[in-house]
Parts: sequence; structure tokens; C-alpha cells
Amino acid sequence: MPYNGAPLRCRKPKMPYWRLSAFYFFYFASLGTLVPYWGLYLSTLGFDPVAIGSLMAVLMATKVVAPNVWGWMADHLGCRMRLVRLASAGAMVTFAAVVWARGFWGMAAVMALFSFFWNASLPQFEAVTLDYLGAESERYARVRVWGSIGFIVTVVGVGQWVDHASPAVVSWAVLFTFAGVLVASLLVGERDERPAHADPGPILAVLKRPRVVAFFVAVFLMQASHGPYYAFYTLYLQSWHYSKTLIGGLWGLGVLAEVTLFLFFMHRLLRHFADHALLTASLLLAALRWLLIGWFPDHLAVVTVAQLLHAASFGSYHAAAIHMVHRFFRGRHQGRGQALYASLSFGAGGAVGTFISGFLWDRWGAPLAYTLASAVALLGAVVLSRYSRKARR
Repeated sequence: MPYNGAPLRCRKPKMPYWRLSAFYFFYFASLGTLVPYWGLYLSTLGFDPVAIGSLMAVLMATKVVAPNVWGWMADHLGCRMRLVRLASAGAMVTFAAVVWARGFWGMAAVMALFSFFWNASLPQFEAVTLDYLGAESERYARVRVWGSIGFIVTVVGVGQWVDHASPAVVSWAVLFTFAGVLVASLLVGERDERPAHADPGPILAVLKRPRVVAFFVAVFLMQASHGPYYAFYTLYLQSWHYSKTLIGGLWGLGVLAEVTLFLFFMHRLLRHFADHALLTASLLLAALRWLLIGWFPDHLAVVTVAQLLHAASFGSYHAAAIHMVHRFFRGRHQGRGQALYASLSFGAGGAVGTFISGFLWDRWGAPLAYTLASAVALLGAVVLSRYSRKARR
């Protein structure tokens, strides 16, 4: 057929929706096993609260280093999916050494090793996903939501499994989900890097901006406030005679609230409210959540409401934070901006909060630990609110 002069249109490559979603499903399924039940597993091995808090902090601490190290390699080698596969395989293989770990230092070494690989894969996969999405970045939530679904499946399923068997099955559940992450990573092809944006200048100039500093302080404090929740929530409810199945259901309820927010409300909230205002509100609601959990564990209705607030303490918080990182870090700084967000919040903040919570829990008990967690989240809201007022002026 002769060319008629009309502009040629190339067919846009189809986004591998289900393959991308499968990775999120299994990755957060592993999170749904490790975070709620790993402390319980460690408890059955004879570790006390201080040791459990310290070991759980290892998982967070490697998140400070791993995203930046693997991000640097990905930026220089330009093969993100190859590194994601390597990290996924490394996590599965090194985790198998848990069965031979003896004593605190043996367990700490194994946890540091497998979490160094495990924490490395997600930030790079996020970059791959956003690259596939291109200009349709608003579709991210519809891919990422399968991670939340994977979390729900394992947090409920493993809770029932532990109830009918023993906490020893937690290690097998983690190994299975790590294998799923590896298989899913093999299904996603390498993505060609997009052309570079205009030079955004040195990243240090971005990091020196007061509003960026305030942002990183706030997200650090938010994740630090999660310390007692991540390390001891399951053990706390168990001490109040909640069954493992009910505890798993409560974990799943929180993530279900997050899923609902992602699918139906978050895009509307970001359209009508400033991202820093949503982040401030998330911090305030997190402060309320920790008080409810700490002081009313004997009231199932109150604990249920507290779990529904997970939609704020993680859902709206994470979505608003990702939005702010995207706004602050442009062009070639995007990858390092996301790595800094992951390492300073979930990594450094989570590690500090989890480590300190072990001592607070052992010395002063749960109510005070959760009260201090609430104060930390409130401090984050104050810091961010001051930035917001200056930005408006």
C-alpha cells in the first residue's frame, strides 16, 4: 500500500501486568510472613525480647545499605532485572542457612546475609515497573496492589498454619515465598533504559534543601514509630490470649484497608490535597493508632479500628511519600532518591525503632513502648507541618 503521508504510529509495547504483579505478590507475601511471625519464631528458639528486637533490627539495618549498593551497581551496569534475579536467588539460598544458625550471633549473621539480598531487589524492581509504565505512572497502584494481596494471603494463611502446627513452619513459609520471588523475577524481561532527562545538577544541592531535609526526618520518624508494632505486635496480642488465626486476620485487615485505599481513594486524595498535607495527616493518624494498640489490647473493637488505620500509617503515607520523592528528585536522581527514601525510612528508621523497642518492651512494658512510638510519629508531623507553613509562605 502506498504511503499517504499520514504520520506513522508505532504500537506501544504491552506492559507485562501479570508478570510485574506476580513479583509484588510474592515479595510482599514474604514480608507478610517475616514481619508478623518471625519474632514468634525467634521466641520459640529461646530468644528474649531484647534479642528479638535486636535481630528484627538487623532486617531493617540492611535496608540502609542494600538499596544504595545495588542501586549504584544498577546505574553503572544498566541491567536492573539481572541484578533483581541475582538478589532474589541470593536471598533464597542464604535464607536456607537459618536451619543451621546457632545462638544470637549465628542467627544475626544469617539474617544480615539473606536480608542484604532480600532488601536489594524491590527498589530496583520498582524502577523497572515505573519504566514499563512510562507516562501512565498512575497505574502503579493497580500493579502494586498485588503486593498487598500477597501480604494478606500469607499473613492469614501462615497464622492458621502456625495454629494447627507450630511456629517452626514459619521458616518453611518464608523459603517458599522467596522461591516465588525468584521465579517471578525470571518472568520479567530486561527493560531498555529511557533517554536521560536534562541534567538536574548535583544531588547534594537537592539534599540541602530544607523541605527535603524535613521530608527525610519525617519519614525516618514515621518508620521508627513502627518499631514496637513490627517486632512485638503478634507477641503482644498473643499475651492477651488472641489466637494465631485471629492475629493473622487482624494483620490482614490492616492490609485490606490499605488495598481499598490504593484502589479507590488514593488517586482522588492526591488530586484534591497536597502530598505533604496527606503525609502530615498520616503521621497524626499513626500516632493515634499506636495509642489505641498500646492501651486497649483487651478491646477487640478498638484493636480492629487501630488496624484499619493502617490505611493511613502505611497506605496514604507511602503513596504521598513516593509522590514527594518523585517531585524532589528529577532525571538521573530518581533512582538514588528512591533508594534514599527506602534506606532512611524503612531502613534506618525501622532499625532504630525496632532496636529501641526491644529495650523499652523488656524494661517498661508495652503501653509505654507504644506511647513513645506515638510521640515519635507526632514529632514527625510537627516537623513536616513546619515545612508546610514555610512552603506556603
